[in-house]
Amino acid sequence: MKRSRGVTQLGIGVVFVAAFGSGGCAQEKGSLASPNEAELSRAAPDSFRVEIETSRGKITAMARRAWAPHGVDRFYYLAKNHYYDSTYFFRVIENFVAQFGISGKPAINRAWENRRIPDDPVHHSNTRGTVAFASEGPNTRTVQLFINLRDNPKLDSYGGGFPPIAEVTSGMNVADSLYDAYGEGAPSGLGPRQELMMDQGNEYLHHYFPRLDLIQRATIVQEWR
Repeated sequence: MKRSRGVTQLGIGVVFVAAFGSGGCAQEKGSLASPNEAELSRAAPDSFRVEIETSRGKITAMARRAWAPHGVDRFYYLAKNHYYDSTYFFRVIENFVAQFGISGKPAINRAWENRRIPDDPVHHSNTRGTVAFASEGPNTRTVQLFINLRDNPKLDSYGGGFPPIAEVTSGMNVADSLYDAYGEGAPSGLGPRQELMMDQGNEYLHHYFPRLDLIQRATIVQEWR
């Protein structure tokens, strides 16, 4: 079996892979390249708002721990430590999903590839604007995320379900405008190969997929406990 990429194969031939400015050298050597286990185990706030600055504009999302505690705890750690800075929306399927979460730095990908989190039940449907982790089966969520660009109720149960962790509260027009002409990832489509993204980082995307849209920075701007 190949190394886990956080992938689920959907019946319609769609592959899910679930996924803030630069983290800086200190972060790469610390909380991202060598995650703090004690901090990873702490509960996130009941809810928190994240502003995601992209090459198309700003997307604001509200995370809600009651929807999926394990997923929201992981998202909080990643967003707090700027994991998603300088990462790309590498798989955007028109009127379906916009997916992101593979780091532009191979060392960070190696640190998180096998840091899986337990499943959460689906408490909220995959409606348009909700954000969920991708997976490749039970208990395989790691770092990759997708934004639902339409209502996707089939994802509530497929493969055990994809529990939303957050919802976009502003900027869905930005999400709708993300570059989608590359389509599905290789080998099914013309988009990036995930294994090459993992191993080569953003250099691979810069060279072969220059029109992908970038998450410049994602920042937690407000918390509620």
